[in-house]
Amino acid sequence: MTEPAASVPGVDPPDGGRHFEADLRRMTRINLRPIASPMPLGFYTVAIASVVVGCFQLGVFEDGARRAVGLAVLPAFVLQLLVSWFAFGARDVVAATLMACFSGLWLATSLTLVVEPPGGVRVLGVLNAMFALFAVLMASVAGRKRALWLVLCAAVPRFAVAALANLTGSAWTGTLSGWLGLLLAGVALYTAFALMLEDMRGEEVLPIGRSGPARHAVEGDLSVQLRDLERQAGVRRTL
Repeated sequence: MTEPAASVPGVDPPDGGRHFEADLRRMTRINLRPIASPMPLGFYTVAIASVVVGCFQLGVFEDGARRAVGLAVLPAFVLQLLVSWFAFGARDVVAATLMACFSGLWLATSLTLVVEPPGGVRVLGVLNAMFALFAVLMASVAGRKRALWLVLCAAVPRFAVAALANLTGSAWTGTLSGWLGLLLAGVALYTAFALMLEDMRGEEVLPIGRSGPARHAVEGDLSVQLRDLERQAGVRRTL
């Protein structure tokens, strides 16, 4: 009877057989860093920036306020980029992606309003159209995170109409976009306030409709939170 060839760690067996490593799970430690939820800040930022841009589209500000609006919106870029950073650290790829894209959108909007480059309005229209499409795709995978899903549902028509207004120059579409921007701000304000109350009191105060994994993430025990942790980005070897 032939004995199997001994295997050397890191070297494939000479017969091409599969090399099995010892179970390392008992020797592995994964350290988690608790953080405060960054999402209330992200949604409050969406609300404030949306109100400023919406009021501009509705003609609330005097003529020549274009650059002032751009400068007022610029801090939203920084704040939502910060929210995205912490959301990635909290392993919430949906929230992090949404906040990062909102951040880039506010930066582009701000620079276009301040610098006023030739053709900037039409370029902003294409950007708004692509963001509306992005929001549709995000909403399709965020259904169980109702708070985020509601904001996305309000964002889709707002940015779709804003794109139409930028590309056609129609006055009524600009006005409609402004009102939809205020609607988006209202939804974002409610969501931010509900999440902040939940975080402060440790329980749901205002309904935000979590279901499935999103509900288990808040109400489940530690074993639920750590389920499949070894397969998540930052722990597994490749993305």
